[in-house]
Amino acid sequence: MTLFKKDMATEIVPTKTEMDVLQVLWHYGPSTVRFVHDKLNEQKEIVQYTSTLKLMQVMKEKGMLERDETNMKHIYSAAVAEDKVKGNMLGRFVDSMYNGSPSNLMMALLDNDKTSGDELQKIKEMLSKMDNVK
Repeated sequence: MTLFKKDMATEIVPTKTEMDVLQVLWHYGPSTVRFVHDKLNEQKEIVQYTSTLKLMQVMKEKGMLERDETNMKHIYSAAVAEDKVKGNMLGRFVDSMYNGSPSNLMMALLDNDKTSGDELQKIKEMLSKMDNVK
């Protein structure tokens, strides 16, 4: 069973480092390479500026980023929607780890030690709202 219907030829699946760049751009909006580089270095070990630049150039070639070259400083922005990328990644994860079963995923999440009482309450409220809509 497949959770999401998808066209495998056009599906974009970013690597971990590509996802880190996308997260910065989704959060802060269009940015220079320097800004993205600085934000990435706040999160983890120091990477070279040239590595960030090359990564973002490759991401543009793959169609993940757009680049505005009208100014002296090139401004990059995400060319892919956050919800679409995360939805694709979630679908692949559920397909590979839980045989496409959202209920198996939910059971694993609810059985996880990291699920707090507050999170369980939010889930209950969400399910209640879904029941009221249907």
